[in-house]
Amino acid sequence: MDNEKNKDSGSYRISITDNETHKHIWGTRFTKVSLFVTAVSIVVMLCAMTYCLIAYTPIRTFIPGYPDARSKRAAIQNAIKVDSLERVIYRWELYSENLKRAVEGKAPIKIDSIIKASRKEAEEPTDAASYQKQDSLLREKVKEEEQFEISARGRRDLPIEGLHFFTPLKGVVSQNYSAAHPYIDITAAEGSAVKATLDGTVIFAGWSEDDGNTIQIQHTDDIVSIYKHNDKLLKKVGDKVKAGTSIAIVGNTGDTSTGTHLHFELWHKGEAVDPARYIKF
Repeated sequence: MDNEKNKDSGSYRISITDNETHKHIWGTRFTKVSLFVTAVSIVVMLCAMTYCLIAYTPIRTFIPGYPDARSKRAAIQNAIKVDSLERVIYRWELYSENLKRAVEGKAPIKIDSIIKASRKEAEEPTDAASYQKQDSLLREKVKEEEQFEISARGRRDLPIEGLHFFTPLKGVVSQNYSAAHPYIDITAAEGSAVKATLDGTVIFAGWSEDDGNTIQIQHTDDIVSIYKHNDKLLKKVGDKVKAGTSIAIVGNTGDTSTGTHLHFELWHKGEAVDPARYIKF
């Protein structure tokens, strides 16, 4: 009897009976081991079912912090935009450093390839036919702009202020005009075209050790414009030029040049004047 009691002490039974008739409806017998195994099996099955529901059904999108397909696409697009902005900022940092070095008289950083990549659409053509075609378009544009300047001339005092000056080079003024510095320096991308600021005749086009490739143009009303440190000259002495005509390619020639830029001088009646007073750079 003691042995049977010891054997039955690890066995349990669950039964369901009718409360009124005491009729046995259902019953089961189990041990501690079988109960543990059953509980573990149920937990494992529940975990597996939960994983399948989350991994293979749209229910996973309801989990806080889980990105859906739209969020993933937006994240990828934002990453591309951030990368592009970082490249732009990096180029501008190099460009600013180059301007700083130019102002301080130091050797500039060689960032021509970066500038060309960012301004590829603005590069000037190199063949003569393209220059001639562009010159024609610029002349037409200048004529149209001059039509709007006729009424303004009567309100200006000095003859030079009544003229329509064409910007010789689109860029950044790295050094302004002053009494000790009677000209301005303009930095721009290597390969940019230098334009004639007014109609006139080329009176000098040549090379000097200090100023490199230099071109001078005589205009009406005793005005002379001078362009120094060019990489290449496109006009020769005696050529007639129109305002906006390409006359040279900006460069870094001459012993006094510290980087790719245009040294621009404007003279009126034998005296140097501040070009910024008449030209918008």
